Amino acid sequence: MLLLVLLPLMPLQAQVMIPAPPQLAATAWILIDAHSGKVIVEHNADQRLPPASLTKMMTSYLLEYEIKRGNVQLDDMVRVSERAWRMPGSRMFIQEGTFVSIEDLLKGVVIQSGNDASVAVAEHLAGSEAAFADLMNQHARAMGLRNTQFRNSTGLPDDGHYTSARDMAILSRVKIMDYPEHYALYSQREFTFNNITQSNRNRLLWRDSSVDGLKTGHTTEAGYCLAASAVRNDMRLISVVMGARSEEGRAQESQKLLTYGFRYFETPRLYEQFQVLNTPRVWKGVRDTVQVGLTEDLYATIPRGQQQNLRAEIQLNPVIKAPLRAGEQLGELKIRLGDETVASQPLVALENLAEAGFFKRLWHGLMLFVTGLFR
Repeated sequence: MLLLVLLPLMPLQAQVMIPAPPQLAATAWILIDAHSGKVIVEHNADQRLPPASLTKMMTSYLLEYEIKRGNVQLDDMVRVSERAWRMPGSRMFIQEGTFVSIEDLLKGVVIQSGNDASVAVAEHLAGSEAAFADLMNQHARAMGLRNTQFRNSTGLPDDGHYTSARDMAILSRVKIMDYPEHYALYSQREFTFNNITQSNRNRLLWRDSSVDGLKTGHTTEAGYCLAASAVRNDMRLISVVMGARSEEGRAQESQKLLTYGFRYFETPRLYEQFQVLNTPRVWKGVRDTVQVGLTEDLYATIPRGQQQNLRAEIQLNPVIKAPLRAGEQLGELKIRLGDETVASQPLVALENLAEAGFFKRLWHGLMLFVTGLFR
């Protein structure tokens, strides 16, 4: 493996001091950066807990998933079943036998946390809530949610219905990154349906202008839960608090996490997608070099003021031979802060490179054989 150590990204600066993270009055919590995925703070983040209406983040995710793939449209009309109409708890107040648009149901799930809206969505997409729960679990496994199992679309108490703070943070991140066209709904403070106006229960939407989502939840078993997200100076954080003691408590505890993250950390974008980072030697190709870079922007979440101390390392395969396909991994880029690797991504070929003709391949094969003898 060929190792190229690049100079620090900026001039060196003294290390900063960071206080211990806040301790919250809740059962479990986590704070992550949305761009890098870095966990900044966590406590009992993998503990399996009842999610209450945080469940509806997966319900709305499946609806957004189907909309994006063209299987349903926002103006499609959904007939409300008796079962959906009779759902207890928080409601959108849809009426049995009436037709409601997909767009209104999505707002009812996200803004009003309607159990009736969630069941109507589940029945429309999968035929029954039980079948919809199976779809939820399939998507959960695909996302890598290791401590999540859904039994319904609403979050009402059910044996074997659980999740974790980490899994809800991962789900939140996927929703924000994959479906930005729908994410504005999560910052909407109120929604009127059937001449009934209901407010979003996320109190942070009124208190902190940087907060733009996501979802609240509460049952006696789950306590008070909140998945929140905020963005300041292009840095987006996601917090999840589960098992807080009150509606006010979940807002205050979430605010503590967000304030801590923004005050003491930053997430600069260090390299751009498809930026050429190196042009290593290629054997047996029609050209003798290939451009390599990243398939995604590279971010690193680091203590504030430490970008100057970052060091980039490029590790390349010692022998690279044609043919090459764009996207083929040829090494790795690592970003280090002191002895810690704070970010990494595969280095890939940014272009196709065909094999050379017979005589050049023969000559390069001989050169590789000879150089190999003297290593």
